[in-house]
Amino acid sequence: MNAVLRHAQRLEKMTTAHLDVVMTIENEAYPFPWTRGNFIDSLASGYPAQVLFDSDRRGDAIGYFVAMEGVEEMHLLNLTVAPEAQSQGHGRFMLDALVDLCRQRHALQLWLEVRQSNPRARALYQRYGFRDIGVRRGYYPAAAGRREDALVMSLDVSGGAA
Repeated sequence: MNAVLRHAQRLEKMTTAHLDVVMTIENEAYPFPWTRGNFIDSLASGYPAQVLFDSDRRGDAIGYFVAMEGVEEMHLLNLTVAPEAQSQGHGRFMLDALVDLCRQRHALQLWLEVRQSNPRARALYQRYGFRDIGVRRGYYPAAAGRREDALVMSLDVSGGAA
């Protein structure tokens, strides 16, 4: 099934022209979404960002990712698949593209934070090969003015297949 998905998917560099559809997906996917300003700032800073389109769904945008480069590392800031398109291999497809980008830019590690209350995302990253590194206390906003811990994960992208 992954081979079929790969044929039907394409990534485009995210631009401000994509932000309406990106914000629609972001707001559908999260109770505490990024703001339009978060995306604009990321694009203005030149962060690697791509939008995923599915040609089997009339070419609709179904996901995106934003990352930040560091010295010999990349930090995944946001990877989102539209709720109705989740669990179909799209997240893995974007991770494959991001790992390829890491290798092109000579990154050795790919880092991310994920909500401890997000088992679907945690499972994707664990299946992909990310390992737990630690916890950032109170990293994410949560209901009723509370804060939620983030699990910090890392993937060695220095070589070999993911």
